[in-house]
Amino acid sequence: MSPRKVNKEQKRREIALACYDLTHQGIKNITVAQVAKTAGIGKGTVYEYFENKEDIIFEIINIHIEEYHEDFTKSLNHTDSTKEKVFKLLKFVVDDSPEMMEHFNGYKDYLSVVLAEENDAMKEFNGSCTDFFTRQLAIIINEGIQKGEIIPESNQLIAGLMCFEKGAALMKMTELNFDAKVVCEEFIDTIFTLIEVKI
Repeated sequence: MSPRKVNKEQKRREIALACYDLTHQGIKNITVAQVAKTAGIGKGTVYEYFENKEDIIFEIINIHIEEYHEDFTKSLNHTDSTKEKVFKLLKFVVDDSPEMMEHFNGYKDYLSVVLAEENDAMKEFNGSCTDFFTRQLAIIINEGIQKGEIIPESNQLIAGLMCFEKGAALMKMTELNFDAKVVCEEFIDTIFTLIEVKI
C-alpha cells in the first residue's frame, strides 16, 4: 500500500488554523517552537510546510483577511444606501471593539514585518487585498450611480477613497490621539454632500 499523499496547501492551512490565536500575543513574539507545540507537530514538520517564521505569520494573516473579506461581503447585503456601504468599507479602521482591535493590532504587527522584510509574497498579497476592496468599492459606487443616488463622476473617487482608508489606518496605528471614527465620518459626510444627487 503506497503512503497517503498529503495536500501541502491544505496542511499549511491546518497548521496555521491551529495557531490562529497566537497572533493576538504579537506576531514578533511567535516562535517556530510555539507553532509546533500549538499545532501538535514537531519543529521539523513545521519546516516541511513553511520556509520560516514569517511564512507562518503570512499564512495565519491570510486566513484572518479571508474571513474579514467574507464578513465584509455579507455585511453589504444588509445595507441599502451607498453612503452606508462606503462607511462599512472603513469598519476595519473605525471599529474599536475588542474583537476588531485584536485583528487591527495583528494587521499592524503584520505590516511591521512587511516593512522590515523584503518579502515579495507578502507585498503581492497586500496588493491582492487592495484589489479586492477596490473592486468591492467600485461595485458599491457604480450601483449608487445606477440607482441615481450619486453623480456619475463619483467613480473617479474610488482610488482616492482607497488611499484615504489606508492613510486613516496608518494614522490610527501611529498617532496617540487620532479619532478614526470622527475623521472617517466627517470625510464620508463631506464626500457625499458633494456627490449625492440633489432632488
